[in-house]
Formats: sequence, structure tokens, C-alpha cells
Amino acid sequence: MFTGIVECQVSVSRVVREDSRCVRLSVKLGSPAEDLSIGSSVAINGVCLTITEVNGDELSFDIMLETLNRTNLSMLSAGDMVNFERSLRAGEPIEGHIVLGHVDFVGEVREVRELADGSREMWIKTPREYAVYLAPKGSVAVDGVSLTIVDVQDEAFMVALIPHTLEVTTLGRKKPGDKLNIEIDVIARYVYNAVKAIMNKNKKED
Repeated sequence: MFTGIVECQVSVSRVVREDSRCVRLSVKLGSPAEDLSIGSSVAINGVCLTITEVNGDELSFDIMLETLNRTNLSMLSAGDMVNFERSLRAGEPIEGHIVLGHVDFVGEVREVRELADGSREMWIKTPREYAVYLAPKGSVAVDGVSLTIVDVQDEAFMVALIPHTLEVTTLGRKKPGDKLNIEIDVIARYVYNAVKAIMNKNKKED
């Protein structure tokens, strides 16, 4: 589990296709990660991945076809920067929101608007079936970054990006047409599904 508070950006060092169903992705941290080992989980662009090899400051992951098809990790190449977050440990504060690292869909940046104070507004296209889980002031993970939803339309939602977020994460380089990993707030999903089940049950009883 993660919180969506990205620690830093790290660079992709290698992308190697192992076979038709698996790709090995490697990233460079910049310094040895003594607290990470084979089997540890981290989030790369909001995707929960298991470390399969540690070589100094380089971490490697084996990514299966299902994950590649459902995320933007398939678009990465050597030299790209990605968002990095270690998994949450017991007793640590949840400073963002609960992020599982299970991407729901890949959204597309529709518009980026620069504001006078250095912040930006970003509109992201959303499949209609996911719009029911999005609401103003609700939470969403965008490429692993915990953000608050500002506005929602039928097929898009808007988030505000403060200068710190633009500097610390990869979102500062995103432009219209770019693809982003989107994870719906798991609490919103459970609440919606629970209410829907109750309403369907009441309809049947009527």
C-alpha cells in the first residue's frame, strides 16, 4: 500500500523485453537503497511493482503483459523519468490517501492551464464508466501522485498542481496528449458499489 506522496523522480536505465509476455524495467535511484531488497514493493508511476534484482543503486522489475496493457509503463524507454514511492510501513502517517498501486485506466491529458501563481490546472480525459467514482474534493492518484479533484465533467476531471508538485513529480512535464496512470480512490469505489447494491436490492423487493 502507498499514500501517493512521491519521494522523488528516478530515471529509467534499461527496458529489456524478456519474451512476448514480460519486460524487465530497471531504474536508477542515484544512491544505494539499503532499505530495499528483492521482494520489496515500490510504486513506479503509481504501479505497484516487486523488485526482482538490486544492483547498487539500480532496481529491476519484471512486468507482465497484463500490467503493460493497462498502464503507461509500456511507453517507457531508457532516460525517461518516473515517479518513485516506497510502500507504506506500519506506524507511518498516511499523508496523501490510500493508494493500492492497481491502476484503473490510462487517462489522457486534455488541457494544461498555467496560472499566475505558478500552479497549473490539468484536465484529464476519463472513460465514462469511471466518472461515477470521481467527485470534487475527492481523491485520485495520477501517475502515483495523490491529488484532490477540483472539478468533474462527464468524460474528464480537473486537478490543481501546486509548484511543489510540479517540481518533485513528473507531472510538471506533462502536456496535452500525454498518457497518465489513474487509480480511483478505493474508498469511493467501495462506497459507490455498496450503495448501488442496496438500491438494487430495494428495487427488487419493491
